[in-house]
Amino acid sequence: MSRIAVIAGSPNPGSRLNGIIGYVENKWSAAGFGIETIRAAELPAQALLQADFKDAALLRAIAAVEQADGVVIAGPVYKASYSGLLKAFLDLLPQTGLQGKITLPLFIGGTIAHLLSVEYALKPVISALGGRHVLGGVYAVDQWVEKRENGGFSLSEELQTRLERAADEFAEELRWLEFRKRQQPAGVS
Repeated sequence: MSRIAVIAGSPNPGSRLNGIIGYVENKWSAAGFGIETIRAAELPAQALLQADFKDAALLRAIAAVEQADGVVIAGPVYKASYSGLLKAFLDLLPQTGLQGKITLPLFIGGTIAHLLSVEYALKPVISALGGRHVLGGVYAVDQWVEKRENGGFSLSEELQTRLERAADEFAEELRWLEFRKRQQPAGVS
């Protein structure tokens, strides 16, 4: 079964983004996909900012992306762009780090006005990393994700519908990629 790497680029451990990520991860996990979540905020800050390729945690995170068939890039939008923390991690991926991978953006921001930030700020970086198969993704507004008292999250019906659609499309694309790989003669990539 295909492997998914989720890159979570929020500097806030209590971010509403976690509600979005958790929702799709539960769906993919139930479908049998292997999922590894990389929380950029949990990586050693000095190693991340100084590109210390000797740091074991950083190397594990990069390897998780390299070994994945699909990559979810998730983050908050601040001032019409994604977080610097997410950019710092993406900058450490090899030049072809997203080549041959299906990519799904999942973002959240304060207003719908930042919707195009994914299109204009993130997609050029994905392209620079060799990513060619980028799905439409989901942009959510903060009000669509409510923090519960128990620490969980409640998602609006509209957001759940959009996430279901995106998660299903991502899963279907991963299955198709897996099928194509199995059909290739040995030694051909």
